[in-house]
Amino acid sequence: MIGIINYGMGNLASVQNALNYIGVKAVIVSEPHEMDNVKKIILPGVGAFGTAIDNLKKIGFYNKIREDVLVKNKPIIGICLGMQLLLNSSTEYGFYEGLHLIEGTVDGFTTQNINHLPIPHVGWNTVKPPENSILFKGITELSAYYFVHSFYCKIHNLEAKVGVTDYGIDFHSTVEYNNIFGCQFHPEKSQSDGLQILKNFSDL
Repeated sequence: MIGIINYGMGNLASVQNALNYIGVKAVIVSEPHEMDNVKKIILPGVGAFGTAIDNLKKIGFYNKIREDVLVKNKPIIGICLGMQLLLNSSTEYGFYEGLHLIEGTVDGFTTQNINHLPIPHVGWNTVKPPENSILFKGITELSAYYFVHSFYCKIHNLEAKVGVTDYGIDFHSTVEYNNIFGCQFHPEKSQSDGLQILKNFSDL
């Protein structure tokens, strides 16, 4: 059973509907103690990093996620903002500490660093997957996925496997490290290849 964490900032219904479509059982988890009943975790997210972290702490999910992932070794995948929350910190509207599950930071696109492309980065773009990827198993290299974001991840952990996307600069659009996974794009909105990524995670 997969638990989709509800902390007031996720596109919960579309993720759950996508999992139901591929035959994967998932429940929406709104209280930390409900996580005891699930074996894998999805952390979705839409909105600002600081508000998301504040919500996770207020509800009690912050410490519970860290315990389940780092101590109980439950697999987790962060989607969009959820991937960013897995890292150490973000500079979105200030400086905020993340979940510290993977070494890395979150920074913002600027018109200068992406050669005057539009911000936010919205629409379909390709991902160059890492070698021997779990998430991209059975998927053609350089398939396209749906992105909506103004901030991007920079993974500092050299042992982590990262997927790379070009949007004026190369940024880390996926991460895989032990039982920790992330996608900057929305797999639930990325047609058959996105659904395959969710299936690959559910098969862990």
